[in-house]
Order: sequence, then structure tokens, then C-alpha cells
Amino acid sequence: MAAHLQLARVSVLSGVTAVLSNLVSNVPAVLLMKPFIAHLPHQERSWLALAMSSTLAGNLTLLGSIANLIVVERARRTVKISFVEYLKAGVPLTILTLTAGIIALYLRP
Repeated sequence: MAAHLQLARVSVLSGVTAVLSNLVSNVPAVLLMKPFIAHLPHQERSWLALAMSSTLAGNLTLLGSIANLIVVERARRTVKISFVEYLKAGVPLTILTLTAGIIALYLRP
């Protein structure tokens, strides 16, 4: 199944993990992906990709991380940040950091 989904490719694994992390949160996403990692050829790199992408994916949406909700709630006294407003910063930031992480993992010896 992991081969069929091309999870051995860091970019695919990172993308799937980022989406899954925003659907079910990062810890359940890692637990769901764990059985797939065991069947991939470069396990160390795959674990690093999983850790990197599940962590950075929290920046994608307002609901991606409890820290995001805490900050927005605290900021509510002075500024209102909507879900869509957050996406305007979260999407580009997440794409940029995931891309940098993927490149770093490909360049890793």
C-alpha cells in the first residue's frame, strides 16, 4: 500500500502527512502513518519527513494547532482574526516551510 501511494517520496509523504495532520491533528496522524513507515526503504528519512511535516502542518489553518487558537483568542481583545484571514498567512507559510524541509531532507546525506 505504501508503495502504491508513493510514500517513499519525501514530497508525497510530507503532503499526505500535512493534510492528515490538519484533519485529525498531528499526533493521531503520526500514529496512523506509523505502519506505513515500517515498509518504506529509507526509514530514517521517512521518520524525519513525518516529524517535520506533522509539526509544520500545524501552521496551515487556525485549527491546525492548539497554540494557534490560544494566540488568536488572546489577540481577540485588540484584533479579530478570522479563519480565512489566518489562511492568508498560514497557507503560504506552510507551503514555504514544508518545501524547505523537503529540500533539506533530499539534500541530507
